[in-house]
Amino acid sequence: MLAETLPEEDLVALVGSRLCHDLISPLGAIGNGVELLTMTTGTPSPELQLIAESVAAANSRIKFFRLAFGRSGEQRIGKPEIATLMTQFSQGNRLRIDWRAEGDFARQMVKLACLAVLCLEPAMPRGGEITIDSDAPDGSGTWMIRGTTLRVKEDPSLWANLDGMQSEVSPAQVQFALLPREARAMGRTLAWDIGETSVSITY
Repeated sequence: MLAETLPEEDLVALVGSRLCHDLISPLGAIGNGVELLTMTTGTPSPELQLIAESVAAANSRIKFFRLAFGRSGEQRIGKPEIATLMTQFSQGNRLRIDWRAEGDFARQMVKLACLAVLCLEPAMPRGGEITIDSDAPDGSGTWMIRGTTLRVKEDPSLWANLDGMQSEVSPAQVQFALLPREARAMGRTLAWDIGETSVSITY
């Protein structure tokens, strides 16, 4: 397909997929190098341990970003794979992500959930727990992504993007622009709610 015939959303997703794909290989090489050094030296030094942990964290975030920002396609993903990805993504930060939805899901639905998690993240700077659930095993029903924390950080103008009221977003906030577009493309209507200690997105 010619590039000029691709919708803007597809071009954005292709860029995301390309960046994540190209970064995974060198990170994997660094991780392999650290393992070889550890085998050579025996007990890993604090420096090697720090490098290994940093590479593992970067790998997990890139895999998560590939789902959230990359091209989704028709592939289906099972709960074990998704739950592992969510656990790895939350390691090293204050958030715990609990994927409760049962079944195999279209990659597009998992993409929406990942974008929703990224929207909840800045509202929970003190950490907390995010749960992801669906009332249908194939993901065709209603989804709820809910976060609980000690105190929610509110940003009404930013969250208004989910209602279609476009405002300027920074690179770190791009998920607020992408989530409503992806939801519309799938025929989903977003709803959100922010309280003192909880925040949720449903579609």
